Amino acid sequence: MKKQIANWGNYPVIEANEEYFSFPDRLRELILKENGFIPRGNGRCYGDASLAKTTISTLKFDKILSFDRQAGIFECQSGLTLDRILDVIVPSGWFLPVTPGTKFITVGGAVASDVHGKNHHIDGSFSNHVLEMDIVLASGETISCTPGIHGDLFEATCGGMGLTGVISRVTFRLKPIETSFIRQKQVKAGNLEELIRLFEEYREYTYSVAWIDCLKKGPHFGRSILMLGEHAGVKELDPKRQNDPLQLPKKKQVNFPFNLPSWVLNPFSVRAFNFLFYSKNFKKEINNVIGYEPFFYPLDAILHWNRGYGKKGFVQYQFVLPLESKRGLVEILHRISDKGLGSFLAVLKVFGKQESIISFPKEGYTLALDFPVKPGLLEFLDELDRIVLQYGGRLYMSKDARMKPEILQHGYPDLEKFKDIVRKYNPDEKIRSIQSDRLLLTTN
Repeated sequence: MKKQIANWGNYPVIEANEEYFSFPDRLRELILKENGFIPRGNGRCYGDASLAKTTISTLKFDKILSFDRQAGIFECQSGLTLDRILDVIVPSGWFLPVTPGTKFITVGGAVASDVHGKNHHIDGSFSNHVLEMDIVLASGETISCTPGIHGDLFEATCGGMGLTGVISRVTFRLKPIETSFIRQKQVKAGNLEELIRLFEEYREYTYSVAWIDCLKKGPHFGRSILMLGEHAGVKELDPKRQNDPLQLPKKKQVNFPFNLPSWVLNPFSVRAFNFLFYSKNFKKEINNVIGYEPFFYPLDAILHWNRGYGKKGFVQYQFVLPLESKRGLVEILHRISDKGLGSFLAVLKVFGKQESIISFPKEGYTLALDFPVKPGLLEFLDELDRIVLQYGGRLYMSKDARMKPEILQHGYPDLEKFKDIVRKYNPDEKIRSIQSDRLLLTTN
C-alpha cells in the first residue's frame, strides 16, 4: 500500500509501499518478491536510513519468545518495542542493558543502529549485550549468528542500518535492578570547561549526560547541567515506595497536537528556553530519587514532540570527537552560537572504548543537536562536517539525512570491510535504502 512516510525528523518525506508480516514464511515471501527494499521498525531513527520505495515493516512481528528470569536472558522477535519489554522485565527485577533516549524503538532497530545510552563509558552499546540473532538474507535464507559464529555477519549487522538482512530474532542479556527508581544527581556547570572537569570527576557514575546551552557566549559559554544516575537500592527509597520497589510508572502522556509554525523556532525562543531550563535548578547540586522514565525518557511523555519543529521537519546532527579533541567541540559550539542556530536539544555524553566495523561509538565526546530545516542549514552542516573530520570524528548514520559519501568514508576507517560483508550477504544489493544509495553503500 502506497503512503507518505518519514522517520522521526519528518525529513525527508517520501511515498513508499510499506509491507507487513506476522510470520516467517510471509517475510521470506516478501523478500523473494521485492526487487529492492529496506526493513523498517517504528521509524524512530531521524533521517533516511529506513526509507526506500518499498519498506518491510517488522511491527507485527513482535512476540516475546522467552524470558529467563533467573539469568536475565531475553529473547524476542525484532518488531517488539522497548516500552513493552520494560513492562515485562522491570517488575521481575531486570532492566535494559543499554537504552537510547526513547523507549519507542524496536529491538531490531536497536541492533541495526547499535544504539548507545548514558552508560556507554561503562557498558558499551546495545550490541555488547546481544548473545544471538537470526537474520533473513536477501536470498530468503535465515542465518543464526553470534559474535563467534558467522561473526562477520553479526558485527556488520550491529550498526549496519539494515543492509545485511532483516533481523528477525534477538537474544540479549539484561541488567539486574532492586528497584524501578534512579538515584539522580544534577550539577550545574558555569561553562564548557567546568562541564568537562565534572564529567571527569564523576566518571565512575554508570549514567551521565549533560544538557548544554549552545547559544550562550562569553564567560558562560557552554553552561550546562550534568545529570548523573545510578539504579537505586531498596533502602534508598522512602518507606512508601519500599513496599513496591519494582512498580511500573503510571502512563502519563500529553499529545503535541499540531506542527508549530516555523517562525516560532528562532534564536530568541531558544535563548528563552535555555535560560528557563538552566535556571530551573536553583542550587548548584540537586540529589533526588526519581522513576526511571523521567531520567531515561523525558521526551517520551510528549507524544509527537517532533511536531514542535514545524511542518518542514528537522535534522538531528550527532557526532563524536576523540577525548583529546575538546578544541573541536569548542569550535563547533562557537560556530553554532555565532550562526544563531541554537538547538533546544543539545546533549553531550561520553563514550568509552569500542572497536567495531561500522558502529558509531568511539572513545570520546558525542554531541547531539536538533536543527529545524530552513534555507542555509544543509550548507552550514557541511561546514560542521569538515570540523568533525579535522578533529578525527565521525557522524551517526542513524541520525543522518544529508551527509556526503566522502564524510562517511573518512569517518569510518573500516568502511570498505563493511561494504565487502554487505556484498557477501546482499550480493545483488536488493536490500537498500535512500541513505545507502546516497552514501554509495549500495551502488547498482
